[in-house]
Amino acid sequence: MRTAVAALDLAWRAAPRSAAAAVLLAVLGGIAPVLVGVLTKLLLDRLAGEPGAGGWGALVGLGVALAACGLVTALLPHLTGHVEAGWGRAVALRGQGVLYAAVNRLVGLIRLEDPAFRDRLRLAEEAGRTGPVVIAGGTLEMVRGTLTVGGFAVTLAALNPWMVLLVALVAVPTARAELTISRQRADTDWRLSPAERRQIFYADLLTGLAAAKEIRLFGLAELFKGRMLGELRTVSTELAALDRRELRAQVGLAVLGAAAAGTGLVWAVLDCAAGRLSIGDVALFVAATGGVQSAVGAAISRFAGTHGAVLRFGHFRHVVGIGPDLPLPADPRPVPPLRRGIELRDVWFRYGPDRPWVLRGLDLTVARGETVALVGLNGAGKSTLVKLLLRFYDPQRGEVRWDGVDVRELAPDGLRDRVGAVFQDFMSYDLSAADNIGLGSVDALDDGADGAARIRTAAERAGSHDTIAALPHGYATALTRMFSDSTDAADPTTGVLLSGGQWQRVALARSFMRADRDLLILDEPSSGLDAEAEADVHRRLTGLRRDRTTLLISHRLGAVRDADRIVVLRDGLVVEQGSHAQLMARDGDYAALFRLQATGYREEEPT
Repeated sequence: MRTAVAALDLAWRAAPRSAAAAVLLAVLGGIAPVLVGVLTKLLLDRLAGEPGAGGWGALVGLGVALAACGLVTALLPHLTGHVEAGWGRAVALRGQGVLYAAVNRLVGLIRLEDPAFRDRLRLAEEAGRTGPVVIAGGTLEMVRGTLTVGGFAVTLAALNPWMVLLVALVAVPTARAELTISRQRADTDWRLSPAERRQIFYADLLTGLAAAKEIRLFGLAELFKGRMLGELRTVSTELAALDRRELRAQVGLAVLGAAAAGTGLVWAVLDCAAGRLSIGDVALFVAATGGVQSAVGAAISRFAGTHGAVLRFGHFRHVVGIGPDLPLPADPRPVPPLRRGIELRDVWFRYGPDRPWVLRGLDLTVARGETVALVGLNGAGKSTLVKLLLRFYDPQRGEVRWDGVDVRELAPDGLRDRVGAVFQDFMSYDLSAADNIGLGSVDALDDGADGAARIRTAAERAGSHDTIAALPHGYATALTRMFSDSTDAADPTTGVLLSGGQWQRVALARSFMRADRDLLILDEPSSGLDAEAEADVHRRLTGLRRDRTTLLISHRLGAVRDADRIVVLRDGLVVEQGSHAQLMARDGDYAALFRLQATGYREEEPT
């Protein structure tokens, strides 16, 4: 009931006028069939009575009233459909706003990496768009059905009280069967959600650009198509079995309802022949029996659909009401400019209780204005350290401190606003060149000419301005062929696909939008670039790093030689640190890795 009330509250708040109109139409829809039945009885009795009884005026009045009720009955479905369509759009808009506001409150990555949560989120997206209107519509259908059944039940009771009991007895198994089926459908939706997500994943692989080259080179299309169809077949088989169970139940219930109506009709005909009922009474009985069964069937069917929608809307409520994935301070401390530095004290971290430790008591200090390079083999903990600095996760033990203050006492948004970053797995957004760069500092996108100037300056500093300026529409050119609209669908220059190196510089320009931040994180900033471009990028980054606290991660040890301090990680611990010269003289892990990379650039001496 709490879930149903929450859905109805969302539906009402989304469009109060549409909700009020729907209630009014439901009331009219419940009363109209009863009025039609009663007016039909009165008209037939007048026609079958003594000639001229009641006068022609009464006959005309009854005919006009019956015609008016018929017109209202004919118009109600169209008016209801129109109101519910607009109501549905308003509810979908509000529901998605509420849902994604809740998702945006997740400050870390823990929940987004949980498959069960992603399944629930997919169901919540669908339930938030359609669930409240389905639940509200089902509730109004029950109101409509109650009015119709109540009105006809009075007329049936006046003619034959036993028919009221017979119709009620038929309704009980109908309601039970429909509710059972609705619960089975909700359970099936949840059970099949992983298969449906995998089917969508394979479909996206087959139609997207990201994997297109490998799919064609390695001949993966048939493999992925087979897997996609396999997941779709699993879903289809389950739903088909459920449909068959539903059909069997509905056929049985229809036969039961028809038998009840036929029994009542035989009684009515026999009583009319014996003079105990008038022709109008028979017509009213037929209308009442059909109206009651129709209203009860529709109400139960909608109630079953409403019941299923309520169960699915539970996923929406779960996501909207979910607590924070990381503990947030009730009164977060402001994040001041970095004055002393960043410190990691005895930090232990793993991605789950059943996962191995990634960091094992790591201690590290980065002084303000210092450039520290992190090196080590894959899995040493470099990227995890960055995630902890940005508070995407919290360590299981130990502390991460900003000027001596534990980052758990700071507002995550305030902390991240002090940081600029270039990630190895940077995003290439299907947006314009200006948007792709301006996302590094969102306020620039709405800052008119000043914002455009900042975006251009960042592109120039990253070395991507000339490339962008040469595009068909300059900074307004879409860096994708994914979307088009009616104004540019036929334009061959609608979108442009950049090379990997060009995208790298666009991502670098995005980081230059935050050139004034306190901490700069550079995670493999030159991966994918040729030697000349790599040297140019590092020259530009050297200027950006000047007088700024920088954390540099790179597997190319030549790129970290000029760092103030090089920190070598192994198995989640700092095993060496110092300048390039000091570490080479120590002849430890760093020296071994450096010589290994340098070997590939040396010429072999003749034997």
